[in-house]
Amino acid sequence: MKGGIKRKTLTYGQKTLLVEFIIPKGAKFPEHAHPYEQIGYLVKGTLSLWIGDKQFEVNPEDSWCIPADVTHKVIAEEDSIAVDVFSPPREDYMVRC
Repeated sequence: MKGGIKRKTLTYGQKTLLVEFIIPKGAKFPEHAHPYEQIGYLVKGTLSLWIGDKQFEVNPEDSWCIPADVTHKVIAEEDSIAVDVFSPPREDYMVRC
């Protein structure tokens, strides 16, 4: 992934997919939307997260939910580790598990 972001698919089933992201300080997920509901949990670091027109500071142990087709973006304020669940599973993130 761009900006030094590392993605690891942890597991998936018929209705969900679990992914770990390692995000270096300053890395960005540019504004985008997708047809997947996305639920996340921050393990380490600090993120600035925009969901629609609302901005959030995300700290360790915080979580979020991004509805399908809603525009969002992220900037890592510190080296960070996040875990996200996508439903339905993202075929572009699937790997054998």
